[in-house]
Amino acid sequence: MKKPKIVILGAGYGGLMTAVRLQKLVGVNEADIVLVNKNDYHYETTWLHEASAGTLHHDRVRYDIRDVIDRNKVEFIQDTAIEVKIEEKKVITENNEINYDYLVVALGAEPETFGIKGLKEHAFSIVNVNAARQIREHIDYNFATYNTEEEKKEERLTFVVGGAGFTGIEFLGELTNRIPELCREYDVDYKKVRVICVEAAPMVLPGFDPELVNYAVAQLEKKGVEFMIGTAIKEATEDGIVVAKGEDEVQHIKANTVVWAAGVRGSSIIENSGFEAMRGRVKVEPDLRAPGHDNVFIVGDCSLIINEEINRPYPPTAQIAMQQGEVCARNLAALIRGKADLETFTPDIKGTVCSLGEDDAIGVAFGKKMYGGKASFMKKMVDNRALYMIGGPSLVLKKGKFNIL
Repeated sequence: MKKPKIVILGAGYGGLMTAVRLQKLVGVNEADIVLVNKNDYHYETTWLHEASAGTLHHDRVRYDIRDVIDRNKVEFIQDTAIEVKIEEKKVITENNEINYDYLVVALGAEPETFGIKGLKEHAFSIVNVNAARQIREHIDYNFATYNTEEEKKEERLTFVVGGAGFTGIEFLGELTNRIPELCREYDVDYKKVRVICVEAAPMVLPGFDPELVNYAVAQLEKKGVEFMIGTAIKEATEDGIVVAKGEDEVQHIKANTVVWAAGVRGSSIIENSGFEAMRGRVKVEPDLRAPGHDNVFIVGDCSLIINEEINRPYPPTAQIAMQQGEVCARNLAALIRGKADLETFTPDIKGTVCSLGEDDAIGVAFGKKMYGGKASFMKKMVDNRALYMIGGPSLVLKKGKFNIL
């Protein structure tokens, strides 16, 4: 009897967790497991803001996929998925075609620009390791160049962050920690630097506890961040951004660095492959399968799960993606063994922590509010736990965060 072939697209939090759990659950004679990813490494998406600001070396945020998979059970293919031919049970990649019996789509997110003119051309996005390196080098270049030009350009030292959600706030925390160091290094007057956060929504960190949000805003303002809340970016240009508060108050802010951190969508491959989706995200069945497709699971940023209590989707977080990976692996093991009853996925939100730099954070964990050093400690423990769940103690020792005080 032919062994079923399980293909996992993407080695982010959801896909890699599915692979490492599945390799423990399934015997080598029960199924062929194939993991497809465009890079030969996994990167911690939740650490990219640190690499972008230059407070953490980019190599610290990634590790080799082959170090955490059992290569006797999982075949790793480095390739880029282009489309899923659902009816033919086939994945089209840049270099190949891969047939499957069961498919896991875990392709992660793409920046959502909401159709704002010029964003794709003139703004940076914190999307992957190379993008983070580019942002860091661009920031360094502007500091290094400022004093070498006869005519000083203030826009070289003006940094705009679009979005006051998690990514935007965490990046601001790291950037404002690094700026004094850059000023010393390049003999730049600290008072010349401007950091502006533009957010279209009426508040910072929507959905977060207001008391903690006030603390975060106060801490960042103390470090020089100017918040423009309830203000929309209308356009990104070669020399900055155009913003508007309401219909009339249009303002042009000159800035050499614009970092867009105001939203993501699921992979465009989802829509290209004919799945019914909203902004690249599929509203999955309770067992994580795509509606109408019993052999296709969708996890991570490409899946949409409604929080029934508030009738809104759960945010696409690493915590949820990893939990989905565990359930997905168990459901795949059940299917290949002929079991019809699959496990229902229910997110178990243990808490949420938002970093404000190396030694500061806000968060809610186990029902308790925390901020400052205690929350920062919790954030590093969360980061280390994610490593432990994928690669055990050896990965934590290799890549973990131990500067916890």
